[in-house]
Order: sequence, then structure tokens, then C-alpha cells
Amino acid sequence: MDALSVVIPALNAETLLAGTLAALGPGPEVIVVDGGSTDRTADIATAAGARVLTAPRGRGSQIAAGAAAATRPWLLILHADTRPGEGWRSAVAAHMASPDRAGYFRFALDSPGARARRLERLVAWRCRVLGLAYGDQGLLVHRDLLRAVGGVTTLPLMEDVDLVRRLGRGRLRLLAADAVTSAARWEREGYLRRSARNLFCLSLWFAGVPPRVIRRLYQ
Repeated sequence: MDALSVVIPALNAETLLAGTLAALGPGPEVIVVDGGSTDRTADIATAAGARVLTAPRGRGSQIAAGAAAATRPWLLILHADTRPGEGWRSAVAAHMASPDRAGYFRFALDSPGARARRLERLVAWRCRVLGLAYGDQGLLVHRDLLRAVGGVTTLPLMEDVDLVRRLGRGRLRLLAADAVTSAARWEREGYLRRSARNLFCLSLWFAGVPPRVIRRLYQ
């Protein structure tokens, strides 16, 4: 993992960040980019040995700041509530033989329920058919490829869709490991309601609605 920098945008993530950092373990350079947390996010990251940066709130701005500060050739962009699953190191190492491709993990939720399994299958279909891997699946990309497609756009929302669209389906590869995301928001808001809202926001983005407007609807 000496070639890997992990960039984690975070905002008030104290309840889940420690688990994500523990799952990463030693080896990679870990950069947590805080967007103005009012909880112990920065303290938890520092205690775990991560570099802590601050950037304007918004995943696009935070990821761009982390990518600019990273010192290693490969970047893994990871959400604070998403931890790499078993075998992730081997999957990442295998992908590093293809610097002209970006990789993403299988989407998984940390819930044993049937609704979680149905959503996982829908996400797998979306990635396979539409080539749309979202940020909660992680994105592994060489900095040269990231630079070639224009870097991370400082959008307040939809920065993940923007980036994978610029990469294109032909340069995206599924990694042989899971990215396990907390199901708390899905279970709190309702699987159907949250899925419908995400789809609505995606439709607005493709229709050309400004991300700042979509963000207000998303929140």
C-alpha cells in the first residue's frame, strides 16, 4: 500500500469514521478532509494517524483538496461512512497493474435485511448496465488518469457522477471486494423514499439543473 493515498471527505462523521479508518489499517497515506465539523471528526482522524485538512463544505471541494495534497501515485476516494471489505488490499494491488483504468468496489450495506440485498442487486445492475458507480463504492484512480480527465470538479453534489461520466464506462473496472456502507440513513429515511430521491436528483443532474439547486432538494 505504499503507492496509495486514501482521501476521505468528512462532515460530522464521528460515529462511523473510526471504523473506516480501522478497516484501512497501516500502509496507505490517509487524508481526512473536514468540511467544518462541529463534532469530534478531526480528533478521531488525528488519533488514528490520518492527516487532517480543512476545505469548504461539499464533497467536490473536499475531495479536490485531498487529491491535491496526496503524495502517492494512486488515490482511493472513500466516504467516511464506507469501509473497505475483506480482500480489499489484494483487489487494489491487482488493479494497480492498470493505471489507465479506474476501479470501484461492489456496493454493500451493513444490514442483514432483505431490503438491503435488493438495493445491492439494483446498484450492481446500475453499474453493469449504465456504468454509474457512486461515491459510496469508493473510486480507485491513478493521479495521471485523474489529471487527464480534468480532476475532481468542486461541485456541492453529484461530484461522483460527474467524475465517472468523464472517465467513461470503458475506463471503469469492478474490484473484487466490497465497500461496506452504513445502512443507517436508508433505514431512517426508508429504502424506497431514499432511492426515489436519489433517482430524482440524478435525473435533474442529467437534465442540466445546477448542482446547488439539487443539493437543496437532496438535503
